[in-house]
Amino acid sequence: MIEHVHFIGIGGTGLSAIAQVLLERGYKVSGSDQEYSLLAQAVDQAGAKVMNGHHAENVQGADIVVRSSAIPDHNVEVQAARAAGIPVLKRADFLGRLMEGQFGVAIAGTHGKTTTTSMVSWMLSALNQDPTFIVGGVVQNLGVNAKAGSGHVFVIEADEYDYMFLGLHPQIAVITNVEHDHPDIFPTPDVFHQAFRDFARCLVPGGVLLFCADDEGAARLASEVNEEQKTLSYGIGSPHSYHAQNLRLNELGNFTFDLYKANHEEPEVVGIALQIPGEHNVQNALAALAVADILDLSLPLAAQALAEFQGSHRRFEVRGEFAGVTIIDDYAHHPTEIRATLKAARAKYPQQTIWAVWQPHTFSRTRTLFEDFTRAFRVADKVIVTKVFPAREPIPIDFSAQEIVDAMEHPTARFLPELEDVTEFLVNSLVPGDILIVLTAGNAIQISAQLAKRFSSGSIGN
Repeated sequence: MIEHVHFIGIGGTGLSAIAQVLLERGYKVSGSDQEYSLLAQAVDQAGAKVMNGHHAENVQGADIVVRSSAIPDHNVEVQAARAAGIPVLKRADFLGRLMEGQFGVAIAGTHGKTTTTSMVSWMLSALNQDPTFIVGGVVQNLGVNAKAGSGHVFVIEADEYDYMFLGLHPQIAVITNVEHDHPDIFPTPDVFHQAFRDFARCLVPGGVLLFCADDEGAARLASEVNEEQKTLSYGIGSPHSYHAQNLRLNELGNFTFDLYKANHEEPEVVGIALQIPGEHNVQNALAALAVADILDLSLPLAAQALAEFQGSHRRFEVRGEFAGVTIIDDYAHHPTEIRATLKAARAKYPQQTIWAVWQPHTFSRTRTLFEDFTRAFRVADKVIVTKVFPAREPIPIDFSAQEIVDAMEHPTARFLPELEDVTEFLVNSLVPGDILIVLTAGNAIQISAQLAKRFSSGSIGN
């Protein structure tokens, strides 16, 4: 019988969410991490025992140990657990157990899965379904990234990294898109695509594969599944199972649209006005609405909930306006995500100067997608690139992000490797009315925090 679960890397988005669900279900939870992050603090305050640093004695008393993908086999706690006969699992091994007995909605894709999972989690909560959910970011409307609900639906962000999503067996699998990423795990596009094909095969018998037909990779995947597999599509314009028509910008600079179902001449819902920008979020909203319909919930009420959706942490998150400068944090770290974010910003702020500060994330991704990155910033007026955030990878001696800047055709692109230098440059360069978007999956979010602090005290350029 499992009563005590220990997490190695409890401060990360994935494990902190699982820990939160277990705490709410009454389990004893402990964990360790090298950094006492905000998420680590949250689970600590919720009742977990969180320890700073990795030490062999941390695993004492645990019935099972769950480690993040970043924790290697030689980690001292992994070794201590195995020596004591305590099972050591990765998320892929543990999540299937966690979801047993519930109706699983797993949302996967290279891009958009955090926002779509957040949308579905909020929508079901607003419709009094009280779902259990695990999201890779804080849902702004709910203030948390996980919850153990009393309802029968379990919503989970199905992360492809380290093949985590292959441990899931959902009743509904959503594919937002399939585009090569994480070359440190998936060396080629074919290997990446095969992982998603395997995920689609994890559906329970009679389950539904819901895919974005606007995306070439997702559409290809849907064409490859077994003919007996039920598939539904969503997209903009074309007559998919669920599609959006009459897109128009609303007074907030975001999109309003009408929802149609296949073979229906009249719209199911008219005038769904989103609070978050970009056509890509129309697609994400379509996925959420389709889930509601598959669950036999009211589409008008689901649309009303989505019209109140405020977004996810670090996904086009407007930190605020400081001395006339609007500061936005965004998690985009893939060329497609960057283009979508900047396109959304241009639609929302058509007449204002848009600054893009990009911190490349991992050397393997930066090198593999080099050419795409050089073309991803055309919509921005000003571009600053920092040095690469290595994350889990060693720092090579033969590569610098300066090479990407040199290859860019953008006339203003500049390389400022150190975050402190970026902050100083922006303090002296930004003017009232400017829009600053910090694009980072690493630690460059500190630029936003420092600028907000300094601008609030009156420091701003001419």
